[in-house]
Amino acid sequence: MVDARSQPTRIRRLLAAPADPHYVVQLLRTETVGGLLLLTAALVAVAWASSPWGGSYEALRGVTFGPEPLHLRLDLATWAADGLLAVFFFVVGMELKREFVVGDLRDPRRAALPMMAAVGGMAVPALIYTAVNLVGDGPLSGWAVPTATDIAFALGVLAVVGSHLPLALRSFLLTLAVVDDLLAITVIAVFYTSDLAWLPLVLALVPIALFRVVVGRRRTTWWLLWPLGIAAWALVHASGVHATVAGVVLGLLVPVLRPGQRGRRLTEDLEHRFRPLSAGFCVPVFALMAAGVAVNGETARAAAADPVAIGIAVGLVAGKVLGVLGTTWLVARFTRAELDPGLRWVDLFGMSLLAGIGFTVSLLIGELAFGPGSEVDDHVRIAVLTASVTAAVLASVVLASRNRAYRQAAEAAGDHDLDGIPDHEQVDASDRVVNGPDPAPSAAREH
Repeated sequence: MVDARSQPTRIRRLLAAPADPHYVVQLLRTETVGGLLLLTAALVAVAWASSPWGGSYEALRGVTFGPEPLHLRLDLATWAADGLLAVFFFVVGMELKREFVVGDLRDPRRAALPMMAAVGGMAVPALIYTAVNLVGDGPLSGWAVPTATDIAFALGVLAVVGSHLPLALRSFLLTLAVVDDLLAITVIAVFYTSDLAWLPLVLALVPIALFRVVVGRRRTTWWLLWPLGIAAWALVHASGVHATVAGVVLGLLVPVLRPGQRGRRLTEDLEHRFRPLSAGFCVPVFALMAAGVAVNGETARAAAADPVAIGIAVGLVAGKVLGVLGTTWLVARFTRAELDPGLRWVDLFGMSLLAGIGFTVSLLIGELAFGPGSEVDDHVRIAVLTASVTAAVLASVVLASRNRAYRQAAEAAGDHDLDGIPDHEQVDASDRVVNGPDPAPSAAREH
């Protein structure tokens, strides 16, 4: 009989290597361009709105077009927020589906940490905002503004400064941001939906169901998918639910193949088509329409004294760190798990700072909470821009320092990563033994 005390204890590791390192690296490379375009669009918007030609910027945002009988005669700013961001959230929906089926979220043990960190990273900023505005007698309706992490902006910064950071860190941020987006769109649907019209919402189920039938048959022809997607979006918009919810729902319906299954990887095909559209056009145009605010001494002083702006800025910069890093530490403390030997807590600190970049979705929630064009809305934009830039700069300083340390260690060990994946992190049979095997092909089924 073998003495149980002689058996080696299996230590639970926090932030092990990702299940699909090549996907993580490819996504980071793609988001670099998107993040740069997003930043450029935001800077152009602020410069334009602050210039002597600021009136033309507001006039452009107010240009209206669309079919009046369908109640879709909207101004350009609304088209950008409700229409273009639906494409962004469609891509987010496919990312979520992929993560739950073949990514890190398929394993509850691996999924628990980024999901809890995402919840903590939303709860703490919301509490900070609420506390600041209770003390300052400000409106509480903007509690959700500092809860969102901008996936394109954050991954773009990480791709620039974190070329040698462990893939576990990059996968953690990706998963955290994707789950964060899911929670954010849930918040939008539940808390920022007014005057719900049930008939259009029920009718929206028809094109959504037909969309699922078409993609389930591996059909990706545009003349089938686009009309169904647009019909679903228009009906959800008419129902009073924010139209971007339709994008997430449609993205979650795209089937994903598990390892061992045969057939076309439909999510890869559609991501290849829609990600450049989302990152290269939809999100930058939204930033151009949403980020424009006249920044001068007067508006800066007014924002600095507004509890709304203070709560948003402190929530994003400090709240995200406390929420994400604090939740990770609590998981390690109460589950007796240990950080992976190749990582340090300062690495998680840098990632937590990066999660404070709350650009795209924060601006969207700000408009929903306070209404576009209001004085408070201007303060929201200033706060989101200031906090996002501050978080990006602080995270870049910390992560660039850690990146140098990892690069020097890799060079000393003769580690090469021409494919973007350090040699010691290549997934092989030994890694499968440590982290657990993939689901058996015979048990796999399509989702």
